[in-house]
Amino acid sequence: MTTAAQNHLVVFARNPVAGKVKTRLIPALGADGATALYREMLEATLVMTSQVSGIEVSLWCDTPGESCKTLAESHGLGYFQQQGADLGARMHHAFSRQLRFSKRVILIGSDCPGMTADYLDSAFELLRTHDAVIGPAMDGGYVMIGLKQPEPALFEQIAWGSSNVLDQTKARLRKLGLHAIELAPLHDIDTPGDLAHYPQYHASYSKYRQTTP
Repeated sequence: MTTAAQNHLVVFARNPVAGKVKTRLIPALGADGATALYREMLEATLVMTSQVSGIEVSLWCDTPGESCKTLAESHGLGYFQQQGADLGARMHHAFSRQLRFSKRVILIGSDCPGMTADYLDSAFELLRTHDAVIGPAMDGGYVMIGLKQPEPALFEQIAWGSSNVLDQTKARLRKLGLHAIELAPLHDIDTPGDLAHYPQYHASYSKYRQTTP
């Protein structure tokens, strides 16, 4: 088993402010429903990370706010604010900081209920013998990426939020000559249709849908 100093997990999150998170869910759930669902997913993600063996975990939030900070403190996690002009710059900044202290760093989001502790255990183990590890998302993005050294070019000029993110990232990995490995693809939750893959959220979805004008 590796020690906490060797493996670090970065969790990227957004402050759960109504109208600012999971906006593609708002037409079906309303702003309050989308925010409530996001809070539930974020909490579940942090509980799941506590089950991963031999790692440190930090929560990185997109904007200043007490909600994320309080959540980090309640789970005993480090708390940081994301920095950078776009998602790629923010991810690179987090990797650059944490790789000064840890040998292997994996970054995940907070909207993939299918991610498990075993999934992340496998990712950290594979990162021992590979330059990078990536967890594809079914929508063409990715839900997890891990590195052993900062790679700024990996996060530049990527069409974030599009269905091309995974393909562009894989092409960039090849161009950089990095030995990368993929795990099984997972569904994240961005749209109402994505909820069909996670029955545990159907009750929340139905409740808010019934009260949405």
